[in-house]
Amino acid sequence: MKYRQEKVGEVLVVRVDETRLDSTVSPQFKAELLRLVEDKKEKKILIDLKKVDYVDSSGLGALLFGHRQLKSNSGKLKLVHLSTKIRTLIKIAKLDDVLEGFTSEKEALKSF
Repeated sequence: MKYRQEKVGEVLVVRVDETRLDSTVSPQFKAELLRLVEDKKEKKILIDLKKVDYVDSSGLGALLFGHRQLKSNSGKLKLVHLSTKIRTLIKIAKLDDVLEGFTSEKEALKSF
C-alpha cells in the first residue's frame, strides 16, 4: 500500500496514495494503523483520502478498525477529502456519527 506520513503539530496526517481502498490493500492498511497506534503511540491521526476514488466494505472496515484502536487508546481518527461516493457509503452504512469527515484539512486539524 502506498501512503505518506506528515506530522502537523500533534496530528499525524496519513495521505493515502491509492485510488482504491479495497480488499487488496486494506489488510496492509489495518496493520499499518495498528503499528502507528501501538508502536508509535500516535493519539491523533487524520486520514487524507484525496486520491481515493473507491472504498469497499473491507476498506471501510479498515477505517473503523483504526478508529476503534485509537479510541481504545484515548485517541482520535478523523477523515479528510472524502469523495461524494465515499461520503455516501459512510452515510448508507450509518457510520457518519462514528467516522468524522471534513472537506478542509485546516478545519480537520483544528477539530482535534
